[in-house]
Amino acid sequence: MAAEAVVRIQSDWDQVLRKNEGEAWLSCRSPGKSTLYGTLTCQGVGADGIPEITASEGFVVKEVTKKSLLVSCPRENASTRFWAPYTAFCRIHQKSVTCLDLSSGGGLGVSTSADGTMKIWQAANGEIRRRLEGHVYDVNCCRFFPSGLVVLSGGMDAQLKIWSAEDGRCVATFQGHKAGILDTAIVDRGRNVVSSSRDGTARLWDCGRSSCLGTVVDCGSPVNGIALGGADNTLNLGSPETAPSEREIGTEGKLLLLAREDKKFQGVGLQSRQPVFLFVGSDAFNCCAFLSSIYLLAGAQDGNIYQLDVRNTKAPVRVIRRSGAPVLSLLPYKDGFIASQGDGTCFILQQDLDHIIELTGADCDPVYRVATWEKQVYTCCRDGLVRRYHLSDL
Repeated sequence: MAAEAVVRIQSDWDQVLRKNEGEAWLSCRSPGKSTLYGTLTCQGVGADGIPEITASEGFVVKEVTKKSLLVSCPRENASTRFWAPYTAFCRIHQKSVTCLDLSSGGGLGVSTSADGTMKIWQAANGEIRRRLEGHVYDVNCCRFFPSGLVVLSGGMDAQLKIWSAEDGRCVATFQGHKAGILDTAIVDRGRNVVSSSRDGTARLWDCGRSSCLGTVVDCGSPVNGIALGGADNTLNLGSPETAPSEREIGTEGKLLLLAREDKKFQGVGLQSRQPVFLFVGSDAFNCCAFLSSIYLLAGAQDGNIYQLDVRNTKAPVRVIRRSGAPVLSLLPYKDGFIASQGDGTCFILQQDLDHIIELTGADCDPVYRVATWEKQVYTCCRDGLVRRYHLSDL
């Protein structure tokens, strides 16, 4: 298991290190060794607005920009680029922001909150455009359809709803789950959608008729997260026992991933409804994602992120572990992925980079979800903030 050295930094480093002689703490923790602690000090701010920063013994500052800092710890051969948020929106919600997504054009955001609201806002400035009202109790998940004009949401009320992003109307409600909906996925352009629930099932729905096309899987344990993708051609997804309804559009060749509460990560053929693989992990699985048609990711409650090869899921390709906090979201990004965790860490791992990227700002508050559009990354957090990062030189 690859438990690598982890470099951490004070969450508000970008504000502290803008003041002359301002100091921020640093640490480098490596399994089985004593943690190395250090400080960064601002020696003044240049005419270009970029601070001059020096590090205490054991750390090296390699590069400083207005919003990022590349620091290495030579002892552990560990380098991390810390990115501070470009801006943070504090007025969208009053409480913890539990889910968010961005429209395909990057112009709009949608988010849900523990304050009971779901809102559509302008991605550039956080200005609220629409309030989506109609769920009873909390809304757990929200996402845009590929068109960017329609939103899909799932709530504790066991209902799935479709909304117009243009006028905020609820245009369809799907009922059938027996407990709260925890995640959703959209099939191709969105004639069909999939939902997963605390009731242990994942269901396929016909959006045009607001009807359930069938239960894809019933595993008897809450399905915390799902992901849908095209499977590698060599993979046998099984054959459906009965001919699929003509209302099923785009389900062929699709693999549905399920992150289950009972420590199991499962793959099921969406059209066949047949099990494809079952992997048992070390703790409850919270989220999952496709890295490619072959490589899959699953994030667990104990902080482990498993990378699996769909052609042989007996043992993971690798296990990534940056902290012991629950992995709350996984999102493919460029040739790697973004993960967010329950202790406020949010990191980007990319194959061609020799360093980790950490998105900073959350101080020990869980980062629940991440959404991207081009070089913009948005996160939502228990502290009630939606943070926007501008990763200019990635």
